[in-house]
Amino acid sequence: MALEWVVLGYVAGAEAIMVVLLTLPGLDGLRKGLVAVTRNLLKPFLSVVPFCLFLLMDIYWKYETRPHCAADSCTPSEHLRHQKSIMKSQRNALLIAAALIFYWLLYSVTNLVVKMDQLNQRIERLKNRD
Repeated sequence: MALEWVVLGYVAGAEAIMVVLLTLPGLDGLRKGLVAVTRNLLKPFLSVVPFCLFLLMDIYWKYETRPHCAADSCTPSEHLRHQKSIMKSQRNALLIAAALIFYWLLYSVTNLVVKMDQLNQRIERLKNRD
């Protein structure tokens, strides 16, 4: 199961890098190519949403089926393992949230950049017509 989390981490990282590159000022020459690449990657990156839902259900299933430690019924090593399991689940839930938020941000920023380019082209056409 660790490979799934690595893949999700790389996807979230790639989304974050693309959002940063799209929003940095001064990269106008690079932005057109980056917008084209990002628009082509949005559909494949949409598979992140059901993948995250699957992983979220996996976290929930592990939470529901894990052994519970009552006050004195667990040894210290079992208690430590229980705490580590809870911390891993919380970390993985944060990774899921980050991947989904970065996808939404990437989609929104890409659409805004495309609309800005269209509006700038319209302004140039109106200036040239006058």
